[in-house]
Amino acid sequence: MSSIEIKDIWQIYDSRVVLEKISLNIEQGSFVSIVGPSGCGKTTLLRMLMSEEFCTRGSILLDGIPLPAEPTLERGVVFQRYSVFPHLTVLGNVLLPMELKASRWLGKLLGPKRYNAKEEARAMLEHVGLRHAADFYPAQLSGGMQQRLALAQALMAKPRVLLLDEPFSALDPGTRADIHVLTKRLWEETKMTIVMVTHDISEAFRLGTRVIVLERPTPDDPTKGARITHDIPVRPRAKDKKGAA
Repeated sequence: MSSIEIKDIWQIYDSRVVLEKISLNIEQGSFVSIVGPSGCGKTTLLRMLMSEEFCTRGSILLDGIPLPAEPTLERGVVFQRYSVFPHLTVLGNVLLPMELKASRWLGKLLGPKRYNAKEEARAMLEHVGLRHAADFYPAQLSGGMQQRLALAQALMAKPRVLLLDEPFSALDPGTRADIHVLTKRLWEETKMTIVMVTHDISEAFRLGTRVIVLERPTPDDPTKGARITHDIPVRPRAKDKKGAA
């Protein structure tokens, strides 16, 4: 069974059709890049996968079950602009998903559970190269460090699906290349499914196992929405290619 099943979805705002007849099966553990011109509905599709928008028609299933009506921790998100909490330290930001997972309303862990969670959070910071910055606040970090923090925060909840909305576009080329390497390594070490929206075609092919192209057939006609025009397999997951588990 596909991890995500998108079945004939449409998104219509008043008389403007944004997406039409979008059907897509995304297999567990794949890295799908979605590209297309500005205004073609890429972010709209991602927002529907987050449960921040609802499709006008059609359905989206996760492991055969309709997506919950609200965002959940099983779907992690990293946005273009640094989606971390400025009033929390680096360690506090990474610890937060575990606290919310343990107690949605209180948002706190106590005693041994908090100690163990802090150790796990520090291990994650080590993994993304930020352990030395555990007591810093986001404003004290560079753009690349903030995106490393956003990735660490999203991964702490151990999501089944990670959604990336133009996550690297604000970074300089050198930092972007470093974050590409980190993202690919984190993906290869997990069984996560990743769906990434990007304007950068080379980035889409560099990271993805599959590239989906969205385009409007007639850009000046609001009654015609974007459709999938190309579905390009790029490469199998590295461990699958080797035939290993």
